[in-house]
Amino acid sequence: MKLLFDENLSPRLVGLLADIYPASVHVHSCGLGSANDTEVWQYAAQREYTIVSKDSDFQERSIVLGFPPKVIWIRAVNCSTGVIEDLLRQARSTLERFFQDEHESCLILVVRSPNR
Repeated sequence: MKLLFDENLSPRLVGLLADIYPASVHVHSCGLGSANDTEVWQYAAQREYTIVSKDSDFQERSIVLGFPPKVIWIRAVNCSTGVIEDLLRQARSTLERFFQDEHESCLILVVRSPNR
């Protein structure tokens, strides 16, 4: 599973998750830090990455264009990098099924409020 973390997520996630998503990168390390969504989309599609983002833009694009690339949309507001790391660790088996599914283009992961 190769994840491409969007600029709205911390570049630290690459190192924090290297043990379970070893081929992952951040847009900044690919020279895409200031790239538009189309450039990120094309980069991911050409290199078989799954885009991970907190923005709905890629989710909307996946509805219109399908895949590749696949998209993981993290629905979270003002949460720490550690919370995102935990979410992606806990969702590993879900992500594996998502990657293998030939019909799914977007997976939505929701960070639950600790008060719920």
